[in-house]
Amino acid sequence: MDAASVTAGDPAQVRVEGVWKVFGRRPREAREMAEAGHTREEIQTATGSVVAVRGASFHVAPGETFVVMGLSGSGKSTLIRCVSHLVEPTEGRVEVCGTDLTQAGSAKLRELRRQKMAMVFQHFGLFPHRKVVDNVAYGLEVQGVERRQRQSRARELLDTVGLEGWGDHYPQQLSGGMQQRVGLARALAVDPEVLFFDEPFSALDPLIRRDMQDELIDLQVKLRRTLVFITHDFAEALKLADRIAIMNDGAFVQVGTPLEILTSPADDYVRAFTQDAPIAKVLPACSLMRPLDGAAIDPGWPPVSSSAPLETALPHLLGSTSPVVVCDEGGTPVGLLHGEDVAGAISENRP
Repeated sequence: MDAASVTAGDPAQVRVEGVWKVFGRRPREAREMAEAGHTREEIQTATGSVVAVRGASFHVAPGETFVVMGLSGSGKSTLIRCVSHLVEPTEGRVEVCGTDLTQAGSAKLRELRRQKMAMVFQHFGLFPHRKVVDNVAYGLEVQGVERRQRQSRARELLDTVGLEGWGDHYPQQLSGGMQQRVGLARALAVDPEVLFFDEPFSALDPLIRRDMQDELIDLQVKLRRTLVFITHDFAEALKLADRIAIMNDGAFVQVGTPLEILTSPADDYVRAFTQDAPIAKVLPACSLMRPLDGAAIDPGWPPVSSSAPLETALPHLLGSTSPVVVCDEGGTPVGLLHGEDVAGAISENRP
């Protein structure tokens, strides 16, 4: 099945079918021009309308991290606002947790936002007059949860995101990275099934950004929520995603796993991102191993898991002519990884 396809039988928690978003007074004419192959600039000149999203379709399975990646102006932020129904799509259908948002009334949307889904933005949006614990507990307060219970839950989540002891401070007393952790804890407080992230870490310093990425990965291992994550950083997409959708000029160019996109870029636009990608952190050892074919294995050759990234094998391969033994989950050898194969793959990925 194609990674971007949407069918009624898919066990998806987020299902998007043919979503278009056109800003302006002549959306039908703008869409017709877009379908005929005109550029965004040509359409805007002719109609005064802007085609921000062009027929996007995808699904996200329960517990999956789906990353939409694109440069500024590619339409990715507009898309997530359509999917979370902060913006009304011009055309198309969006289903979250079994509810068609494009047909849901305001009361149903409020219920979903309070109980089923949450959003984390680049700008934290914390209440400066509320203590950190009360910021985290805000969604529970809206739900009508009594104060002692919601504060207890909020303090548990502050511990979870590494902010134990900071609950009685005010947001302005925290660093940017700490404030973003508060925003994440606030989103998690209502125990949502689906979380939407719109470039939440892009304003952070590089080291803090890396820490937040690691924090999110750790949380996802523990909680297994369904995540839709927007970023303009390809390295971030590779690090976080189960699948990546690369977006350009309002449309998806390619959808696939990080490995698929790195090894089989759909066109030059995608290839430009992959050229500087840290493939040793993404490609698994099994992707470059040679089959055993009855070869004898020297007991001195170091083993590595078939699912481990190539970088785990590099220390054993550097300065050595001996291969690394690739083993399956049970520890049984399934192949050999040679230094020249790894070096060749890395050099091919450079401009």
